[in-house]
Amino acid sequence: MELSGLASYLVSFLTFAGVYAVLALGLNMQWGFTGQFNIGIAGFFAVGAYTSAILTTPSSPAYLGGFGMPFLVGLAGAVIASTLLGLVVGLITARLRTDYLAIASIGIAEMVRLFVKNEGWLTNGVRGIAGIDRPFADTVLDSPLTYLVIVALFVAGVYFLVERARASPWGRVLRAIRENEPATAAAGKSIAGFRLQAFVLGSAIMGLGGGLYAHFFGFLSPEAFMPLYGTFLVWVMLIAGGSGNNRGAILGAIVVWGVWSGTALLTGLLPTEYATQGAALRVLLIGVLLQVILVTRPEGILPEKPPKLLARKR
Repeated sequence: MELSGLASYLVSFLTFAGVYAVLALGLNMQWGFTGQFNIGIAGFFAVGAYTSAILTTPSSPAYLGGFGMPFLVGLAGAVIASTLLGLVVGLITARLRTDYLAIASIGIAEMVRLFVKNEGWLTNGVRGIAGIDRPFADTVLDSPLTYLVIVALFVAGVYFLVERARASPWGRVLRAIRENEPATAAAGKSIAGFRLQAFVLGSAIMGLGGGLYAHFFGFLSPEAFMPLYGTFLVWVMLIAGGSGNNRGAILGAIVVWGVWSGTALLTGLLPTEYATQGAALRVLLIGVLLQVILVTRPEGILPEKPPKLLARKR
């Protein structure tokens, strides 16, 4: 029984780490490649999750739903909704400096969270949306292990596409904007246009992560998209793993989620009267971990390396 429980915990841990890896890859597209300081990740995360949930859940008098669409349609809807939100936000903020972009993005994320919390006709408000099925529901393939494989396939697919983009001429322009914006503009490149493209693509990937989360957890509520869980942890994962390195983003998600989960087990052993202090201690430990990594390895566990250029066959 203990071995079975350990295996179940490992499957759950790796699935959550995979969802966060998708979010970290989306952030890497924005910050790691282009230097866009987006601290509104939770907004795109929430939009993707709720869109997929609404499209795939059965009808309910409590919220908009009843479409009963397949899993892949729900994920496609999550990507499209997050893409549209990213396009709107990007058009407004593409020309803003890093600090102004940070202020604007966190404001938009809080607007999304409060909208989700208060518009009960759409999202059931604070009561949340329950009964979000995994793919292959009510079949022999319906299991946490199957969903882990599905999440792993999506992580691999997103990694492949983002890595190809990084090594392409388009990716080189993004890194040039990050390193020397005036020189890139002098070379005739549209700074605002490339920033908008990177921001929208990163937002779409975050929406995909939200959809995967919804079908894994099976229940959504506004508390799941607080800045601590939807933004802060993702940033720590990317910085710790290695900003600009897609492998580092995935490794950072696994390492930081391991620390976060491990501290949950440790604080769970504390007496009841210290439960509140234990929750704050988890955040402190994550902050200490980040400081240690920044001091010992400023570029992250896996520093960014120049990509291998995609050679054209003659």
